[in-house]
Order: sequence, then structure tokens, then C-alpha cells
Amino acid sequence: MPDVVKRWYVPGLALAGVVLSLAVYPRLPASVVTHWDASGVPNGWMPRAVAAFLLPGVLLAVGALMRALPVIDPRRESYAKFAASYEFTIASVLVFLLLLHAVILAAALGYDVPVARVAPVLTGMLFVAMGNQLPRARPNFWYGVRTPWTLSSDRVWARTHRVAGFAMTGAGLVMIVAGALLPPMAGVMLVVVAALASALGPAVYSYFAWKQEQAS
Repeated sequence: MPDVVKRWYVPGLALAGVVLSLAVYPRLPASVVTHWDASGVPNGWMPRAVAAFLLPGVLLAVGALMRALPVIDPRRESYAKFAASYEFTIASVLVFLLLLHAVILAAALGYDVPVARVAPVLTGMLFVAMGNQLPRARPNFWYGVRTPWTLSSDRVWARTHRVAGFAMTGAGLVMIVAGALLPPMAGVMLVVVAALASALGPAVYSYFAWKQEQAS
């Protein structure tokens, strides 16, 4: 990623969210729906002034945090070995937040947005993007599958992150299919199960990979 893009895409995406909000702000209702249940029924609202700018602010904060964490990581030198992958992950998370912001604004403007389908599909796309990058991660204390066993062995780290990459990508594909094809409630339930499986499975695997390494 060119340095100028790396330097400016975080505030640039946040600014895009602010500009989008300002463009539609006069047409937003006084209370904006910001949360839906698993069936797509609204169950949470925020004042227009908060809802219009909350997610762009969160986007900027998340981007700044993800940039700051490597600086305070005792193993900060590892990030240089997967810098492009880490930047891609940051960008994926921020684009996901920007798209969610657009969905909330569109729904507030009265468009018939099937949130119970769109949210799982967007989440699945994020999982696919992150899953494809996980195998490139190198040992650190902030990013990836950080268990006592991965942090104690670079070889266990590498093996676990190959498995985690497949698990997260697979979970993402399941989420996309579930969101697009299944009834909303079933789709959301499957999203939760897939997310938990993709997180817990590699963590459990890391223990057995470590045990195998100790026995060899």
C-alpha cells in the first residue's frame, strides 16, 4: 500500500461517513433506528444527532486503535513481516463499519433495507477478508489467535493460523449463504454459531498442536 494511502485512508473513510450523514441529515427522522432483532424488527433507536455521526466516530477510533496497538506491542518487530496483511485487515474492518453506517442511514430514510439479511452478508464478507489474511500473521500480542500455546511456539502459531484462516473464511461463506438464503432468524442463529466455531476451534486446536510439538 502506498504511504500516502496508508496515511490518509483511515481519516478519509471516517470523513466519507460524515459527508454521507451531512448529505442526508435534513431528511433523517428525529429518532433513527440503530438496532434490529434477529427477525429484522427495529428494537433500538438513537437521536438523529448521535446516530448520524456515531459510526464515523467509531470508525476513526477503531482505525487509530489498530494503528496504535503495534506500537506498544513487545513483539512490535513482527508486524513488519505482515504489514500489508495487517493494513488490509484494518481497511476491511473500517469499510465494514462504513457500509453498516450506510445501511442505517438508508433504513432511516425509508428505504426497504432487509437488515436481517444484509448484516449477516456484510459480516460474512468481513470474515472472508480477514480469514484470508490470518495465515500471514506473525507472533504478536494483539492480532490473531493469541493463546498460551501459540505465544509459546512460533511453529504452533503458524500451524494454528493456517487452520484459523480456513475456519474464518469458511465461517464467512456460511454467513453469506445463511444471510442470503435462510429465513432471517435461522440465518442470524447460524451466523452466531459459525462465528463462535471459527473462534473457539482454532484456539482448541492450538493446544493439541502444542501437545504434539512437546511429544515430538
